[in-house]
Amino acid sequence: MAASKSGFMKDALILFVITLVSGICLGFVYDVTKGPIEQATIAANNKTYREVLSAAESFETAAGSEETIETTAEEFNTLGYGSVAIESVLEGKDASGTVVGYVINSLSKNSYGGAVKLSIGFDMDGTITGVGIREISDTPGLGLKAKEPAYRDQFIGKNADVLTVTKSGQAADNEINAISGATITSNATTNAVNAALYYLHNYMN
Repeated sequence: MAASKSGFMKDALILFVITLVSGICLGFVYDVTKGPIEQATIAANNKTYREVLSAAESFETAAGSEETIETTAEEFNTLGYGSVAIESVLEGKDASGTVVGYVINSLSKNSYGGAVKLSIGFDMDGTITGVGIREISDTPGLGLKAKEPAYRDQFIGKNADVLTVTKSGQAADNEINAISGATITSNATTNAVNAALYYLHNYMN
């Protein structure tokens, strides 16, 4: 009995040491990789911001936007856009420091593969200058076509209060042609843009 107890204690000690060493190693790897991952994310985001608002050279958080973003969380529940949210609002500035437009980061949780996160660029007149996909997990060949210029570029030049999705193939000024076979993704991305439009028209004018 004593031998069995001794063997159990030895096994428990070995398991403890393995767990401790593994935890230390994981913590070390996390600390080493955390910085580069964050820097890579910032670089990727800035690249997207410049793509959707090419007139800007730098971007910074719009003053007071954190507070107003919280306000929109409840308002979106009444607008019929599904589960959408604003993540951040940035001012885009040119080389002289003049604000030349805005980038609004929004999301919809109603895409086919879950959340889809967008960056929407606006000029000072409120016209959409570009839409970038920062995150999407939809089906290749279907929902992932939302990343393609043929779909995203439809939003450029739009200046409306609300955009809707059409399957007609003949989109009006306030409409976006759906991705064939991916209406759910089309609605989700369009509603994420609608969230940005709502914020722009109600909190930035």
